[in-house]
Amino acid sequence: MTADGLITIPAGSPPKETIDRLEREVKARRMTVFARIDHAAGAAQVGLPLRPTELLIFGAAKGGTPLMQSSQTAGIDLPLKALAWEDESGRTWLSCNDPRWIARRHALGPETTAVVDALAATLHALATKAAERT
Repeated sequence: MTADGLITIPAGSPPKETIDRLEREVKARRMTVFARIDHAAGAAQVGLPLRPTELLIFGAAKGGTPLMQSSQTAGIDLPLKALAWEDESGRTWLSCNDPRWIARRHALGPETTAVVDALAATLHALATKAAERT
């Protein structure tokens, strides 16, 4: 389950509940939720099976803008995203792009190090809270 730049942790609730928890945590930190996508529902609409899979797109201009100021192409990876998904054995996982990977991918300058570290810490805290066993 390793993909370059992807952090994946086990979650203690089904995907919908995991994303519900993440959304609450994001809003509690006064970050913006831009979109929530139920990929399984979309698949069902076209008659295709897909195990539960939900995506939350969220962020804050204060965190993302400095990265795009350093390299505007970072905007392809921003805002942040988190994907809760169920594997073939019924276990739920939460996956996110590592902000440090985003920084390397876009060759962000050293002036962004503190912001990237803060984003990484915030994302870790959000993901850990959302993935807690209920």
